[in-house]
Amino acid sequence: MIDYIPNSTLTCKDAAGIAGNIFAFGLFVSPIPTFRRIIRNRSTEQFSGLPYIYALLNCLICLWYGTPLISNDNVMVATVNSIGAVFQLAYIILFIVYAEKAIKVRVFGLLLAVFGLFAIIVTGSLQITDGNIRWITVGLLSCISLISMFASPLFIINLVIRTKSVEFMPFYLSLSTFLMSTSFLLYGILNFDAFVYVPNGIGSILGITQLALYFYYKKKSTEDSREPLIEPYA
Repeated sequence: MIDYIPNSTLTCKDAAGIAGNIFAFGLFVSPIPTFRRIIRNRSTEQFSGLPYIYALLNCLICLWYGTPLISNDNVMVATVNSIGAVFQLAYIILFIVYAEKAIKVRVFGLLLAVFGLFAIIVTGSLQITDGNIRWITVGLLSCISLISMFASPLFIINLVIRTKSVEFMPFYLSLSTFLMSTSFLLYGILNFDAFVYVPNGIGSILGITQLALYFYYKKKSTEDSREPLIEPYA
């Protein structure tokens, strides 16, 4: 452990954490248009509730990691994931309200499973008396959870390359992902916490990839639209 951290480093770390919380808000509110449509149509249509279930589990695990019972001075990790958990839970409740009965029962069952699994993780980790081993155990769980969450856009990246269209990859969602990941990458580095900077480093790389693909295919589609429909012949 680091016994002394300069005040300038602490200030930069806190600034990075606050920035990460702000940019994360962009991710948390991104499903609002979807749920406006669900509420307006009073139906979940073909939308899936699984992304919100998984996002809730990820937020809960990372929230637990950020608490003083597990890791030292990770309050920004705890705050961003507590806010994220509230948003995801609200989305899941709305999804259950407007879903068909069969889907409603399945999603509610998954929600109970998430809380059950989280309770097992909390109870199990508290049984570990060695604080360092507890930190490593929960840290690995949070790291794996974050990496798998950041890896989920790989499907969208593949779709963009295959269709040569950015229709299914919203720019501001990709930008928010990149900015949040980069902020927490810096936060983790300045806090000497590999369980924070490793997954967010991967998230930053994937965020850059998404933005690069967005600008490449957006520019390409613009250039293609400017081509004349009939080639002039002399």
